[in-house]
Amino acid sequence: QVQLVESGGGSVQAGGSLRLSCAASGYTHSRYCMGWFRQAPGKEREGVATIDSETRRVYADSVKDRFYISQDNAKRIVYLQMNNLKPEDTAIYYCVAEEESLCPPSTRIPPAWYNYWGQGTQVTVSS
Repeated sequence: QVQLVESGGGSVQAGGSLRLSCAASGYTHSRYCMGWFRQAPGKEREGVATIDSETRRVYADSVKDRFYISQDNAKRIVYLQMNNLKPEDTAIYYCVAEEESLCPPSTRIPPAWYNYWGQGTQVTVSS
């Protein structure tokens, strides 16, 4: 059973930066996909960025060139570096994972595709 623990959320002013971390445990397969979803109040969950065991990265258009996803394979930690944050980035950010599969070529896939979810961490960006 894969478990995901997020950290690094918080409050920041527009233009600032935050880094989210997601520590994964319980993987039994070498192929995997990990990433981040977010959900703003009154909105549906949306995919933000993904990275897989072949280090292929995919970003949502809304965060491209501002966010950067990376991983520490040895520690099984995935990071989301968020720069030039905007008020519309305010949301709960969820770490997600799926085993035995590489990431799809788009972040626009149903949240149900991912079997494993973290508890979520709040990111608040003030103007």
